[in-house]
Amino acid sequence: MPIYEYRCLECGERFDALRPMAQSDAPIACPGCETDRTARTVSVFAAHSGGKVVAGSGGGSCAGCAGGSCASCGN
Repeated sequence: MPIYEYRCLECGERFDALRPMAQSDAPIACPGCETDRTARTVSVFAAHSGGKVVAGSGGGSCAGCAGGSCASCGN
């Protein structure tokens, strides 16, 4: 089962949940305020192979790049 990230539309809390893919967009209660007014957010990930970033941001780049060569930050 994948882990999905959510944001509460009432209190703004961000949380994640382990759910089946079929339930990824189904209502889920916020652990902070318990409302079901939540929305799934886009998750960012990084994949490494042999010490090289092969997908995602890799964690060391600036907000403007996607893990590739970036002239503005040198990563």
